[in-house]
Amino acid sequence: MTFTRFHFTGRRMATLAIAVLAMILAAATTAQAQTFSVLYDFGTNGTAGANPSNPGILAQGRDGNMYGTTVNGGTNGVGTVFQITPAGTSTVIYSFNEAQGFAPYAGLTLGTDGNFYGATLYGGTSGFGTLFQITSSGKLTVLYNFTGGTDGLYPSAPPVLGTDGNWYGTSQGDFATPGTLYQLTPAGRFKLLYTFVGPQINAFPIAPLFLATDGNFYGTTEIGGTNNAGTLFKVTAGVLKVVFNFDGTHGTSPLAPVIQGTDGNLYGTTSGGGSMGAGIVFKSPLGAKPTVLYNVPGGTGPYAPYGGLVQATDGKFYGTTYQGGAVNDGDIFSITSKGQVTPLFDFDGTTGFRPEVTLFQNTNGILYGDTVEGGTGTPCQNVGCGVLFSWNQGLKPFVSFVVPTGSGKIGKTVEILGQGFTGTTGVSFDGVAATFTFVSDTYLTAAVPAGAKTGSVTVSTPGGILTSNISFRVTPVILRFSPSSGKVATSVTITGQSLTQTTKVAFGGKAATFVVNSDTQVTATVPTGAKTGTISITTKGGTATGSGVFTVLQ
Repeated sequence: MTFTRFHFTGRRMATLAIAVLAMILAAATTAQAQTFSVLYDFGTNGTAGANPSNPGILAQGRDGNMYGTTVNGGTNGVGTVFQITPAGTSTVIYSFNEAQGFAPYAGLTLGTDGNFYGATLYGGTSGFGTLFQITSSGKLTVLYNFTGGTDGLYPSAPPVLGTDGNWYGTSQGDFATPGTLYQLTPAGRFKLLYTFVGPQINAFPIAPLFLATDGNFYGTTEIGGTNNAGTLFKVTAGVLKVVFNFDGTHGTSPLAPVIQGTDGNLYGTTSGGGSMGAGIVFKSPLGAKPTVLYNVPGGTGPYAPYGGLVQATDGKFYGTTYQGGAVNDGDIFSITSKGQVTPLFDFDGTTGFRPEVTLFQNTNGILYGDTVEGGTGTPCQNVGCGVLFSWNQGLKPFVSFVVPTGSGKIGKTVEILGQGFTGTTGVSFDGVAATFTFVSDTYLTAAVPAGAKTGSVTVSTPGGILTSNISFRVTPVILRFSPSSGKVATSVTITGQSLTQTTKVAFGGKAATFVVNSDTQVTATVPTGAKTGTISITTKGGTATGSGVFTVLQ
């Protein structure tokens, strides 16, 4: 039994003419090692999974291995959860069934409890899909069964963790029943936040949400919006707002999640539209209209990026196209924040066919991904069951945080993933030493130390210093201020934590002049035009608002 999800405008399956790729952009040379390897062929084992499909998010576990899902295969033929080591040893840890849900297109998200979270498109008690938790050893617990009512149906994306400790995600829906946005507590309590609507009733939120540094979630819909070409939206405190309606010129039918680059902008792809009708790569300031960074050529060139982008530790973004390349089986490419594209590898069937899943960079520095078809096995309708591959760009090992957009106050325990941790001698936050707890060679925890600043986290190991792939944002705190009232030009002493990197102080929203006295104290002057209200401090790590009210006297 093979399951194929219904796809609409973004899922064009027409066969393109097979031709030798005439590259439009010159290939850039590099001194770094560049090696493609097929790590695992899903068609070589009759009980293994098959056809890893979009979104299909890969997640790195505390053990350093990667975990993902396939929509077919397994003991019951309806999908699996698999584990694969960086060296390519794959193990099916769970085979789905109709009662527990099946066809898990979603992939997985690692939680702070060490477990993984995902979704099945179908099955469960009502047949409309499930949300589940699974341990690294394969113990699965269904957290929620969609009913097909107001709660939605057919979730195709894994839930993602919010700053409040709850999980957030979407159900895809169908033409008769709109998709939904939901909140799920760790205990499994479901709350409907939003029902998607559009010109054709439904907007199809296919991709997982992304939590940006501004505290908002961002996501995409495949169709819907004013042009019925899909939307880019943000969610603030459970309230959804459409940021942009895709319009053809700026792409159509985004299927992949957006990510936030180190420059603070969002980056993403669309599966169609653009000047060649073959999709685009876009760049967007938070909450603003995107610009086209790259028009995918189409024709005999790359075509339809179904997967999204990953920003690797060299600062470049890496992605794949569903079709195109030398034999029209898709390719791997890199692109800079300025739009300079470099073709890297063409799939050829035996090395995979039609990559749909967003690439993932393991903390060993290597990029990993999979294809929905291809490989040397032939059980899957003679087109192959897909492969899991690696692309080694020669990038160094690093450390990452379990919560991708790492942030927290002094004292927060931060979970750190990596390798070679045995014998670790120190962990620091932007140079400030932290107390840490060694757990395993691939996982440790550290407490944000007093005096820590927003910046890189480093781990000193016997093999060298490992640096985080993103900055950890140390959240400021306002504990008190004195006096609690005063006229314009009054000097106010603000006491708190993590104030060294203060960039703004405001009284009732009005910016004030200030002096940073220490990491725990800032002195500010009540500005002209200030009104009675709260005092806020903004640093590189975020914004803190005092609990009390400052009264502006006349």
